[in-house]
Amino acid sequence: MKEKITAFINELITYDYILFGGAFILFILFIILGIVLRKKTFLAIFFILLSFVILFGFPTIGYVKMHEFLFKNSIELVSEKKLTFTKAVVINATITNDSKRYFKTCRITAKAYKVSKNKLKSFIYSFKSFKKMSIILQDIEVGQTREFKMFLEPFTYSKKYHILLGAKCK
Repeated sequence: MKEKITAFINELITYDYILFGGAFILFILFIILGIVLRKKTFLAIFFILLSFVILFGFPTIGYVKMHEFLFKNSIELVSEKKLTFTKAVVINATITNDSKRYFKTCRITAKAYKVSKNKLKSFIYSFKSFKKMSIILQDIEVGQTREFKMFLEPFTYSKKYHILLGAKCK
C-alpha cells in the first residue's frame, strides 16, 4: 500500500497540485462560512456538507476528468488471433497520441472476457476478466500513431471470448 501511495504522489503533475490545493481552500472557506452562519442551522449544515463533498468529490472526479483530457489517446484493435500450437493469443493494435502533450510512458492493458448469448451474463462477465496482460511503450510524440503487438499467454480458454484494450499514458 505504501508503494502505491508513493508512486501516486511521484506521478502527480502541476495541475494535480493546483486541483487538490483549490479543493482544500474551498473546503476551508465553506467550513468557515458554515461556522459564521451557525445561527441559521439549515444554511450552516448545508455549507458544512457541501465542504465535505468538495473535499472528497471534487479532487476525485477532477483528477479523473483532467487526466482523460490531458493524456487523451485512442487505441484500436487491428487483429487478434488464437494460436493453435501454442497456448496464446496474438493481438496487433495501434495507439495514437491525441493530446497536446508528449507521452513518456504508456501502459497498455489487454483483458480477455467471456462472452455469452445472454446479454445480462455478458454484461456481468465484462467486469471480471479471466486473462490480463500489460506492456509499456516509451516515448510517443504528439499526434504519433504507433503499432504494437501483445501476447496473452498462457491462454487456455476454448470458448468465445472478447478482447478489450485500454491505455494509461503519462
